[in-house]
Amino acid sequence: MKITPRQSVIGAIDLVAGTPIGERLVNVLKSYAPYILSLGRFVIGLLLFAHGVAKYFGFPPSPMANVPFASLFGAAGILELIGGSLLMVGLFTRPTAVVLSGMTAIAYFYVHFPKSAFPILNGGEAAILFCFSLLYLAVAGGGAWSADQWLLGEDASSGEMTVGRQTFARL
Repeated sequence: MKITPRQSVIGAIDLVAGTPIGERLVNVLKSYAPYILSLGRFVIGLLLFAHGVAKYFGFPPSPMANVPFASLFGAAGILELIGGSLLMVGLFTRPTAVVLSGMTAIAYFYVHFPKSAFPILNGGEAAILFCFSLLYLAVAGGGAWSADQWLLGEDASSGEMTVGRQTFARL
């Protein structure tokens, strides 16, 4: 019987995960999940903020600099500036991420998709990555290092939110 490379990789993963060492590794990695989520949220916010800065302040110089305020690109710039700032501090992460995810989906279909149906050809990879990363943040929340966690008592691991003495479960 011949073993394919795919079978050997899956077998190796099963072998490691089923051992005490593998279980410890998985548990250690799980313990860092809320912190890595916060780091990812911050980076996504920073990148969106940078897009807004490039549109309105022309830094760094780019083709999207000096967009008209009352245009689709202008509205996107405002959302990127405000939403990116909110994401960086982790304030109102879930609603902000929903709005920005929708904005990036619209950006993809409005700007990139008409050029080609293939993201690698139309330059829309970043818009797709932003869209689905933001959609994940909308579901997962801001993580352990977020203003949501500190101000609203949102539990990053259980998806619960505590306001005062009342605890609410996330759907």
